[in-house]
Amino acid sequence: MNKEKFFIKIAIDSPAAAGAGTLAKLISKHYNLFYLDTGKIYRYVAYLKLKHPKKFNQKFIKLKIKSLKIKDLSNKDLLSNAVSIESSVISKLKTIRKLVHSFQLKFAYKPPKKFNGSCLDGRDITYKIIPDADFKFYITANVNTRALRRYKELKALNKKISYKDVLKSIKKRDKNDFNRKISPLKKTKDSILLNTTKLSKRQCFLKIKKIIDRKIFN
Repeated sequence: MNKEKFFIKIAIDSPAAAGAGTLAKLISKHYNLFYLDTGKIYRYVAYLKLKHPKKFNQKFIKLKIKSLKIKDLSNKDLLSNAVSIESSVISKLKTIRKLVHSFQLKFAYKPPKKFNGSCLDGRDITYKIIPDADFKFYITANVNTRALRRYKELKALNKKISYKDVLKSIKKRDKNDFNRKISPLKKTKDSILLNTTKLSKRQCFLKIKKIIDRKIFN
């Protein structure tokens, strides 16, 4: 690819709290890519269900997703434990996934023109949303490490929760993500595995950067 101008699509799948979001943001900033945390969309829908249970139906969600702005996904309430558990439940629904997929595809293949491409992370990005991605990564870490990371993240937001509850939530989320019939979390054969358990953010970033640079600048 030309060093001056390139367009790349990066797909990242990972279980909850493995560090994929942090890495995706670093990668996107470095290469000027449009970043979309697809899990946040399901969290947004789950948040709406918990907040507006009587209004929650396909028409309501369709209108909300159609008018959804990226800034809406920065709502700190989306990180709550209740929203996390609910999002793993609604993500099993075929109707919800269909609505969310259309939103994802739009930004994956047609990001704003000022960007050099797109970077999406989630559960089924490598084989469902961007199967022709230029780079595919599967990022993971052991469950205890992931639970501790999420616990610290929630405590920083002044959320009253115990590590034990977070660990239980992460395990439940994993069970739902790996075992659902529609778009389950899995590592594809062409995805590069990166275990972040014993790596710092910078070490992870440099590993991925090396892989990307080798292809786009050679």
